[in-house]
Amino acid sequence: MYYDDLPLWGFLGKLNKDKDQGDAKYLLFKHIHFYIMYNDNRVIEINVQTDPNVAVDITEDKEVPIEFSYSVTWKKTDIPFEKRMDKYSKSSSMPQHLEIHWFSIINSCVTVLLLTGFLATILMRVLKNDFIKYSHEDESLEDQEETGWKYIHGDVFRFPKQKSVFAALIGSGTQLLALAIFIFLLALVGVFYPYNRGALFTALVVIYALTSGIAGYTATSFYLQLEGTNWVRNLILTGCLFCGPLFLTFCFLNTVAIAYSATAALPFGTIIVIILIWALVTSPLLVLGGIAGKNSNTEFQSPCRTTKYPREIPQLPWYRSTIPQMTMAGFLPFSAIYIELYYIFASIWGHKIYTIYSILFIVFIILIIVTAFVTVALTYFQLAVEDHEWWWRSVLCGGSTGIFIFFYCIYYYHARSDMSGFMQTSFFFGYMTCVCYGFFLMLGTVGFRASLFFVRHIYRSIKCE
Repeated sequence: MYYDDLPLWGFLGKLNKDKDQGDAKYLLFKHIHFYIMYNDNRVIEINVQTDPNVAVDITEDKEVPIEFSYSVTWKKTDIPFEKRMDKYSKSSSMPQHLEIHWFSIINSCVTVLLLTGFLATILMRVLKNDFIKYSHEDESLEDQEETGWKYIHGDVFRFPKQKSVFAALIGSGTQLLALAIFIFLLALVGVFYPYNRGALFTALVVIYALTSGIAGYTATSFYLQLEGTNWVRNLILTGCLFCGPLFLTFCFLNTVAIAYSATAALPFGTIIVIILIWALVTSPLLVLGGIAGKNSNTEFQSPCRTTKYPREIPQLPWYRSTIPQMTMAGFLPFSAIYIELYYIFASIWGHKIYTIYSILFIVFIILIIVTAFVTVALTYFQLAVEDHEWWWRSVLCGGSTGIFIFFYCIYYYHARSDMSGFMQTSFFFGYMTCVCYGFFLMLGTVGFRASLFFVRHIYRSIKCE
């Protein structure tokens, strides 16, 4: 439970097992006593205690009339209001937990350093050899057949299929990346504290609404760079790509919560406020961003001229197809964050409290770096075997970490949580699917941007006829 944004927990009942007979009795506590410490007119600390002597036997599966009661003891304290969270910070930052967190950070940093060093060494040496080889080819035999990634220079900047969806995806992913960075910055400077449950939710809604202009600008300008024509439809698609599934999920889960008469159901007034924010802030900013993107009039920077007809992609082994590549691309970033994932899940869906935002921010930066490097490496290997359809592949490979996080959700639900029943299951998988989808869009955008920068760089460095 929460009282004045302070978390408190206790037992609802107990299980009595008779060792001789092997029978179990289920006892439900009827009375709860609250100890509240206050300073002036502010609550500083709250604890809860149950009385095992005042319990009802609910072992038999039948209706039992129960009168619940509670009592409160108020006690004055000199602890100032500003320090009331110290107790929770200490409990969530116990030495053993900090050791695990730092082990996670060191593990992730070592992964990043090894990966960065490996990729930088391999790619720089390979690319250097490629540049030397291609420059000698230019000097010696102008008409000899080219091989490798230079061979497809006329196709590598050929625009992808479904360019409207692609541009909308990049726009939504950029907005979610901006949202994550803003939330981390607010948490690091202490604008909202983690125990205020409403503050994080409010910050997410407001910042998402305010950053919708970023999505509109990015999607429209990129769509027009890809020589798209119907930018209005692209703008609508951008607005619905993440919000649409999230809204449908929310409607379904809120209906479930109302059917179960649960407090998780948002009141009608709050829903009206969210709709008004969407109608009066999100949509206008999205349109303004789209108009700004349309008027930016930037052209796609392509170092090589694209040929009229696409070159046929050679037959490739199975491990170079999309699914194996996505598996390889998602595993490394996920391995860098999975230790921290347990603590985040335990704080959202369990009784733990997560306070160490600085460590979480470091892990987030590591996730972005690893995703970018892995996607760049796989893009190079794809171009080296003359497969020029790298646009969608880079998004899928970058975003595949979101799929790994979803599989971790399934593992956490079955192995680590005690959740059961339709309502808990639907809430857990409904909202976690939306979170994983958001990660897919965000990291897919990171993977594509890194790959685009890399591809432009290498083709700018060679002479293309």
